[in-house]
Amino acid sequence: MTSTLKTPPFRLTSSAFAAEGIIPLRHSGRGEDLSPPLAWGAPPAGTQSLALDDPDAVPVAGFVWDHWVLFNLAPHTVSLPEGVPTTAVLPDGSRQGKNSSGGLGYEGPCPPRPQTHRYIFTLFALDCVLGLNAGVTKSELLRSIAGHVLAQTELAGRFASP
Repeated sequence: MTSTLKTPPFRLTSSAFAAEGIIPLRHSGRGEDLSPPLAWGAPPAGTQSLALDDPDAVPVAGFVWDHWVLFNLAPHTVSLPEGVPTTAVLPDGSRQGKNSSGGLGYEGPCPPRPQTHRYIFTLFALDCVLGLNAGVTKSELLRSIAGHVLAQTELAGRFASP
């Protein structure tokens, strides 16, 4: 007998905003600066860890601004709560890298007024656990995951400074 149950797709979503929707003020640098809740389905077989990147796709500063770098999430993890602490190592052992301000953890959108920017959360399923220390940059993370990405999924949202 074959099972008709299907594993949810490896798709990134948020209960705070829809794909291409407006990121709420509370998740911005002009609000409470809380990371939004994120959820996804099971990653592909062989996944050993997950990594998350959140750049501002509009390079206002002359380069892409990185809002969040998080890696070595356990492969069975299928969500992140709102307001992930901005510590180097989280209770589950995952690690946070530097955002473009030089801090650790999530830094919410805060584009110049009256601009609206698009932000893309990208989740990577990896075939390895990364041997990186907390505090790495996004470029260091991307070099380390090269050749190890089994799948990736994205969620984009928009934010306009009030």
